Amino acid sequence: MELAAVLLVIAVALVFDYTNGFHDAANAIATSVSTRALSPRTALLMAAVMNLVGAFLGTSVASTVGGGIISPPEGISGLVVVLAALIGAITWNLVTWYFGMPSSSSHALIGGLVGAGLASAGSVKWSGVVEKVIIPMVVSPIVGFLLAGLVMIALLWIFRSGRPRRLTRGFRHAQTVSAAAMALGHGLQDAQKTMGVIVLALVVGGYHEGFAIPWWVVLVSAGALSLGTYSGGWRIMRTLGRRIIDLDPPRGFAAEATASAVLYTTAFAFAAPISTTQTITSAILGVGATKRLSAVRWGVAGNILVAWVLTIPMAALSGALAFWLIHALVT
Repeated sequence: MELAAVLLVIAVALVFDYTNGFHDAANAIATSVSTRALSPRTALLMAAVMNLVGAFLGTSVASTVGGGIISPPEGISGLVVVLAALIGAITWNLVTWYFGMPSSSSHALIGGLVGAGLASAGSVKWSGVVEKVIIPMVVSPIVGFLLAGLVMIALLWIFRSGRPRRLTRGFRHAQTVSAAAMALGHGLQDAQKTMGVIVLALVVGGYHEGFAIPWWVVLVSAGALSLGTYSGGWRIMRTLGRRIIDLDPPRGFAAEATASAVLYTTAFAFAAPISTTQTITSAILGVGATKRLSAVRWGVAGNILVAWVLTIPMAALSGALAFWLIHALVT
């Protein structure tokens, strides 16, 4: 019975990973596609490959998600909590994807875990939630916005005497590298979140001790994320690539380079599961503001901010409802 439940949770975790891929594919490629640095299909293939590679670069974020957010009971009861958390996260991902809103799959998963944990009267590790989720959630977009603006100002000064046509062509080539770096960071951050949930299910089910990540968990998580990325996220791509601001190649490069740097720093230095969506969106806003404030469509940005604020509580509500429903069915 418990083995079947563990396998079910792993399967649903991989479904979440897949939805994360197509939901967040735009994070890595929207800017390079909108500036015509890459064709959409080429960009998706590149992002899928780099997602796969990025997933093998570390497991510290996975350990945070698996052992630092909730402490569910062992056995079937704990597996129900993890399953409900995943269902809550998937539900919110699909809702925001349908409306083309670049919300955070990472925060949807965290919200699902917290909601299911509270509904089960289980232990939510609030210190971990505050330190590893809430603080980075607030700080990383601010850092992304300010740093991207500074990088763009530096580029404008360095190339102030350059020929516009030649610079545009050069930055289109540079965006191939920056988009790949962004996709690598997405794989590094987001595949690890699914790894952490799978290991949590294995621990709760009694099939694993500690939160070290087995190689096969890395492999299947990376594969599911990569497949989801290749399937595309066209609705959200339009929002990031065109609706916030009309990007040119230099600004696209600055946004991607800044966002990828923030992703690497938080993963390697702080083991914090930050949102790739928030990071790249805030970077796009930062480079857009250097053009002129009116160039940014702040109404669209405001709608995105609402989605950010709602993600954790709404995913938590979805996770709690899923827990109560599943618990009623199995008891």
